[in-house]
Amino acid sequence: METPTGTQPGTAAARWSALMAARAVPDEILAHAPASPYRQDPERFRPVADPPDTPSRRVGVAVLAESAERTVLDVGCGAGAASLALVGEARHVVGVDPASDMLAAFVGACLEWGMPYQAVLGSWPEALPDTGTADLVLCHHVGYDTADLAAFAAGLGAAARRGVVMELHATHPQAWLDPFWQRFHGVRRPAPPTADDALAVLTELGVEPEVQRWTADPRPPEDPDARVVRVTRRLCLPPERAGEVAAALAAHDGPTAPPAERVTFSWRP
Repeated sequence: METPTGTQPGTAAARWSALMAARAVPDEILAHAPASPYRQDPERFRPVADPPDTPSRRVGVAVLAESAERTVLDVGCGAGAASLALVGEARHVVGVDPASDMLAAFVGACLEWGMPYQAVLGSWPEALPDTGTADLVLCHHVGYDTADLAAFAAGLGAAARRGVVMELHATHPQAWLDPFWQRFHGVRRPAPPTADDALAVLTELGVEPEVQRWTADPRPPEDPDARVVRVTRRLCLPPERAGEVAAALAAHDGPTAPPAERVTFSWRP
């Protein structure tokens, strides 16, 4: 199976790549970071027993209802929150993720929930030859992690037999940290990419998705100390500066979490 690659300069895809590149952590800061700012804790992405009835889930259920096989491919599966929200609807799930700890959490969740599965360690769309196709392809909250969104989205369509569901925050979920980058590093972050920029890339590919804009339910409260540790790591700061980060968060009069606004793109291949 051929892996989609490449973007053309001067296009919506090139604009997306430029926006993402402009927001990369500067090399000189990343080189001195005590831990990777990109590492995520699998515990924050575990599936829940009673998944919320979101537009993304409803579209997924509708797509699976059209197939006897009811197979799901979860791209950037994390710990399986997106695909295992379809327990009772899906009959087999393939999870692909570039992080081994996330993939291990996905496997553990599938075993716990009795979901037949396949786990693939790799990045998308490079892993496409190893995952094969599925009735439904899911991709929740991974778009802002890829610079080449055109190839990424083309791969989603190539893997889907019946439908694709792609969920994003309305704007880059780390944009709320921009004032703290200015405060601690003197780095002024450029404007973040948004779901509208992603829509422009899809349109350029010839995809005409159904677009649903909605607001997510609040997440369960995070342990305050754990949150400070996470934000400190995100800002590439050493642990001994966690107290400064906690004070900055407490004094900040703007957002201190990603936006609740979500956008669901769904389309048929």
